[in-house]
Amino acid sequence: MASWAALSPSIVEYFEGEDSYRCGYCKNESGSRSNGMWAHSMTVQDYQDLIDRGWRRSGKYVYKPVMNQTCCPQYTIRCRPLQFQPSKSHKKVLKKMLKFLAKGEISKGNCEDEPMEPTMDESVAGDFALINKLDIQCDLKTLSDDLKETFESGEKKKGKSPKKEEPKELIQSQHIEEKLGSGEPSHPVKVHMAPKPGKGADLSKPPCRKAKEIRKERKRLKLMQQNPAGELEGFQAQGEPPSLFPPKANKSNQPKSLEDLIFESLPENASHKLEVRVVRSSPPSSQFKATFQESYQVYKRYQMVIHQDPPDKPTVSQFTRFLCSSPLEAENPPHGPDCGYGSFHQQYWLDGRIIAVGVIDILPYCVSSVYLYYDPDYSFLSLGVYSALREIGFTRQLHQKTSQLSYYYMGFYIHSCPKMKYKGQYRPSDLLCPETYVWVPIEQCLSLLENSKYCRFNQDPEAVDEGRSKEPDRLQVFHKKAILPYGVYKRQRKAAAEEAAVLQYARLVGQACAERMLLLRN
Repeated sequence: MASWAALSPSIVEYFEGEDSYRCGYCKNESGSRSNGMWAHSMTVQDYQDLIDRGWRRSGKYVYKPVMNQTCCPQYTIRCRPLQFQPSKSHKKVLKKMLKFLAKGEISKGNCEDEPMEPTMDESVAGDFALINKLDIQCDLKTLSDDLKETFESGEKKKGKSPKKEEPKELIQSQHIEEKLGSGEPSHPVKVHMAPKPGKGADLSKPPCRKAKEIRKERKRLKLMQQNPAGELEGFQAQGEPPSLFPPKANKSNQPKSLEDLIFESLPENASHKLEVRVVRSSPPSSQFKATFQESYQVYKRYQMVIHQDPPDKPTVSQFTRFLCSSPLEAENPPHGPDCGYGSFHQQYWLDGRIIAVGVIDILPYCVSSVYLYYDPDYSFLSLGVYSALREIGFTRQLHQKTSQLSYYYMGFYIHSCPKMKYKGQYRPSDLLCPETYVWVPIEQCLSLLENSKYCRFNQDPEAVDEGRSKEPDRLQVFHKKAILPYGVYKRQRKAAAEEAAVLQYARLVGQACAERMLLLRN
């Protein structure tokens, strides 16, 4: 597993021009348009910066919708978990789960919210032939002999040998609290903060907590973690988990926090037992390998029943390519969470069997939701909504130890598609401006989207993309075992025909990523 200080750089292969696909939302045969690149490897910081510019991954394919041309513009959406308060319908889902676990009660009522169960990254899944083609052309597993030789020789010169560690499995039951690492990423990165809402206090947000309260809570958590009694795989197994927003004394009308609702105590003779395990999927941990087949069978049933896929479509190869393979380097910084950063499967175990899996990426500043699949027999539990609430809670837990990790990314918000508008119900949340790449509260965006499906959310006419490519000659190129700036490369090669593609790439990824990532040129 790579260490924080000695990582291989991200290596990407950009595909010139724009790809058109059948849209999975409006079913337009060629209306979905995006730019894309194949990521042979990628650091979590580079991917964080890319998703903050509107990119998203599907397996190792990383794509960015052409927002002003695609038929259904896809706006990156993030929730702010630290201020999140569950709605009435969210509480219904959590209570429904608790009743099922405690007494085996099965509720027949439907939840008001649309479940968080997106189809397979619709902007690229519409053309599986494209992904298969890219897989054959580009997935070199260990990059290529040239890349391996270059970086291995570099490591030998530095006298470094990458340490391999078995990722730690995280288990969280109704009575088990995650024990996470402390600290924050070792180097600060500029983060766009959401503009402040209008004047006056926002009554929907929880009150600010005093520093004294935070210190007390951290001390209490530390004491709980040091108590060896009742621990399982490094997690506190007894008592209720500490709440991020503990109720104040003598106020019986204080609303319950998300943690209170999720971890409400169950009777000793509860009908069912639910555990949530976080296992690293890339590189695959021993826990991931041991549960691969069971997890795949849940995925296959989900695709066949929920999305009406024919039995031969959800293959092991497809499952691996889209939901297990990841370009993200596994990173374990000394002050990061115990599980590290990278790609994971969050497995929901009911009475000893997997009933749902949330595919997530843990990045320096967020938990990014990739996909969810579940056993259709348990649709009555509204697992789409339930898993989203658990992931929000998980982000809050990570934040307690890694303070900069404080957002939950839900993929894309598509206002023109009614099925995808439910993501806006996890408040407070922000949408990414497709021109200036700053975050804008969703309330300020909705009225604009009612008038036009493509919008610039930043209302400052003078504002520009601060992270734009300003010096393309500083872009890093990997060519014939050599790493060199694009300015030198183009003088040596005299390849004017390549310039348009390279400049397009630089514009889309921004100056910072262009200087850090290696653009593979053959």
